[in-house]
Amino acid sequence: MSLPPSHPLYHLSLPVPPSLPPSHPLSLPVPPCPPDDTVSASSNLDMEDRVSQLEQRLQLQEDEIQLLKAALADALRRLGCCEDQVVLPHSGCLSFSRSHCLSHALHPSGLHQRPGNCELTYLIMFHWNHKTTSNNTLVEMDDGYVRMFLRGRPVTMHIPDAQRDSYTLDHKGAAPDRKLKLQWVYGYRGRDCRSNLYLLPTGEIVYFNASVVVLLNTEEQQQRHYMGHDDDVKCLSVHPDMVTIATGQVAGNSKDGKVLHPHVRVWDSVSLNTLHVLGMGVFDRAVTCVAFSKSVSLLHKAATAFLVPHFRVDCSNDSVLGAVFHPMDPNLIVTCGKSHINFWTMEGNTLTKKQGLFEKHEKPKYVLCVAFAENGDAITGDSSGNIYVWAKGGSRISQAVAGAHEGGVFSLLVLKDGTMVSGGGKDRRVVLWDHDYTKQSEMEVGEPLGPVRALSEGKPGELFVGTTKNAIIRAAFPDTLTPIVQGHTDELWGLDVHPSMEQFITCAQDKLVQLWDTNSHQPLWSKAIDDQGRSAGFHPSGGVVAVGTMSGRWLVLDTDTRDLVSMHTDGNEIISNIKYSPDGNYLAVGSHDNFVYIYAVTENGRKYSRAGKCSGHSSFVTHLDWSQDSHYLVTNSGDYEILFCESNIFSCSPLQDSQKSPRWATYTCTLGFNAFGVWPDGADGTDVNAVCKSHSSSLLASADDFGKVHLFTFPCSQPRAPSHKYGGHSSHVTNIAFLHDDSHLISTGGKDTSIMQWAVV
Repeated sequence: MSLPPSHPLYHLSLPVPPSLPPSHPLSLPVPPCPPDDTVSASSNLDMEDRVSQLEQRLQLQEDEIQLLKAALADALRRLGCCEDQVVLPHSGCLSFSRSHCLSHALHPSGLHQRPGNCELTYLIMFHWNHKTTSNNTLVEMDDGYVRMFLRGRPVTMHIPDAQRDSYTLDHKGAAPDRKLKLQWVYGYRGRDCRSNLYLLPTGEIVYFNASVVVLLNTEEQQQRHYMGHDDDVKCLSVHPDMVTIATGQVAGNSKDGKVLHPHVRVWDSVSLNTLHVLGMGVFDRAVTCVAFSKSVSLLHKAATAFLVPHFRVDCSNDSVLGAVFHPMDPNLIVTCGKSHINFWTMEGNTLTKKQGLFEKHEKPKYVLCVAFAENGDAITGDSSGNIYVWAKGGSRISQAVAGAHEGGVFSLLVLKDGTMVSGGGKDRRVVLWDHDYTKQSEMEVGEPLGPVRALSEGKPGELFVGTTKNAIIRAAFPDTLTPIVQGHTDELWGLDVHPSMEQFITCAQDKLVQLWDTNSHQPLWSKAIDDQGRSAGFHPSGGVVAVGTMSGRWLVLDTDTRDLVSMHTDGNEIISNIKYSPDGNYLAVGSHDNFVYIYAVTENGRKYSRAGKCSGHSSFVTHLDWSQDSHYLVTNSGDYEILFCESNIFSCSPLQDSQKSPRWATYTCTLGFNAFGVWPDGADGTDVNAVCKSHSSSLLASADDFGKVHLFTFPCSQPRAPSHKYGGHSSHVTNIAFLHDDSHLISTGGKDTSIMQWAVV
C-alpha cells in the first residue's frame, strides 16, 4: 500500500524514539551539504559555472527530499500491511500457516487485541527492545522454529531435529575457504551500443557485456576482464597507443540506495589497472560515447576537449549517436545523430560548430556512423542506406553512394590498405569497397546472428563483426563467417546444468534455448521456440530437458538432436520453475497461477501424464526442490510462504513429525532454514533471486538484485552469514547453478542478458 502525495497522511512525521541508532531505517538524517567554496570573491569561476554548480546542489537537495518522502511512504505502507495481515490458513498443504505465525506474534504482555494489532504491537516492541540481527530483517527462535521477518512478514522455518539441541542464533559462522574467479563471460552487448569492438596488439579483441570489459584471445580461447565498473558499460574507445582504453557506464543504484554516477574510466589493458576516473558527478544518465584524439596528450584531450565541450555545449537539439576526433586535425571533432552531422572546431575551451549540408542529397532520419579516409575525408553511413563522403575541412558532400545497403548503414571501417568495409542493418550484409567507393565483394550474416553492429580489422584479410543479436563473428571475404561469441538478446532467467557433463542450458525471453559447452564456451546448439523462455530443467539421465515459458506452455527437447519430444500447457501464466525428481519418475511444474503441477514421467523422459496438482499457495510459485527419495516437494511463493507437498499421493498436507527433515536433493529455495542466512539487512523478500547448494553440500551460492553473486558456507543457517561477494553483472542476477562436479558456478543476468562462468578455487 503506497500513499499518493495528495493523501492527508503522506506528509505526516513519524515519531521516532530517541534511543534509535543512526543506522535505524526510521532514522533518516539529511547528509550535510559540503561548504560552497565557489562564492568567494577570489574565485576565478565565471558566473555561468557558479549558477551551474548551484543548480546541481539544488537538484541533489530535491533528490534527497524525494528519497525522504519515499522512505516515509514506504514505512506507512509497511505499517498498513502489518495491520491488514489477517489471513485464514489454507486447507491442505500448509505446514507453516500464517495463523501459526500470528499466534506466536502476540506480545508477552498477553494483550488480546485483534490479530492485526497484536502483530503490529509485537513487531514494534521487538524492533526497539529486543536483540535483533539486522536493521530490518528480524530473526528469533521459538520452540524448535526460527522465525525471520521480511518487511514485517513472518517466515517460520523448522529447525531439523538433529540440530535442535545445539542450534543457537548467537553462533558466528565463517565465510567459506573456497572462492570464485570469473573465468568466462558469454555474450557481447551489440543490441544497443556502437563502435565497441577493437583488436589490440596483443591479439586480443576488446568488447564489453554487463559491467565487465572483456579482452578475448581468440587463438588461445582465454579471457581477461576489467572489473572497474559497477553498472552497465555503454561505450569504449582505444587510445592511439593501443594500450590505454576508456570505457563509460550508465547511472545506477547500489544496495543501500546510493547513486552510482555515470562516469568514464581510463585504464591500462596490460595491467588492467585504473589510471583515471573522469566525469564523476558530471553526467546525468549515461555516457554513451567516448573518443580519444589521435594526437597530443591523452588526459588533456580526453578530459578537456571531450568532456567539457561535448557535454557543456549543445551539439544539437536532436539526439547524438557518435562523436569522434579527426585523425589528422586534433582540433576537429565530428558528431552525428538524428538528421544531422556537425563539424566542431576547438579553440581553447570553446567549440565552433559548422553544420553539414545535404543540399540536393537525401537528408536521412539518422546519421549512424562516421569513419575517415586516408586523405582526411569524413565518410558517413545513414539510416537510409546511403554512404556520403565529406571533403576534408568542408561541410558539403563531395561524393555519394546511394543505396549502399538496404536499410541503415550501422558501421563503417577504413582498412589499413585504404579500402573500406560497411555493415548493414536490415540486409545484414558486409560489403568491401575500393578506394573509389566501388563495390568489390560482399557477404551476408545469417539471420540467427543478426544485423551488423560493429566492425574491426583483424589480421590481414580478417575482420571481426559484432551484431545486434549480441554475437561476434570472425569473417573473411568472400564468404567465411565463423561465430566466436554468442549470447541471448532479451531478459534471461532459465538455467540448469547437465547432471553428468560440462554443459548447461539457458532459455530467455528472446525465445531462444541454448545448450552450452563450458570448455569451448560455445553453444552446442540453439533452438528457437514459439514462446518466451523462463525456466529449464534436465532429466536425471541428461537425455532430455524441460523448458518452461512465459505463457503457461512447457516443452521437452532432446539434448542430442534438439528435437521436440513433448509439449503441454498448464494455465496461461509464467512457468517459473520446472524440475524432475531425482529418480526421474516425476516432473514438477511451478506456475505463477499458484499451483504446482505434477506429471508422471516414463520412457526415460519421453512420455508424460498428469498425476496431480498441488494447491495451497496464495501467491505465485517461485522455487521448488525435491527430496532425495522423490517423495516430497518444498516450495516457496511470492508472499514468502514455505509449503510442502507429498508427491506419492499428489496432494499437499502438513508434514508429520517424523517427516519434518527430509534430505533435499537440491537446495534452490531462497526461504528455508539452511539458507536464511543469505538474506541481507533490510531485505524486502525479493532481494535474493536464487540460491544453489553445491553437490558436495559444502557451499551455498546466492544471486541478488544488485548485480552480485555471493558464496556462503552450507548450511547457511545463521543470521547475516559471512560470504565472499563478486560483481560483474549489471542487472538482477536471476539464476545460479554449480556444475555437476562443483568445479564451476554459472550465473545469469536478467536485463543484462549475460552468462558468467566462475571457477571455484
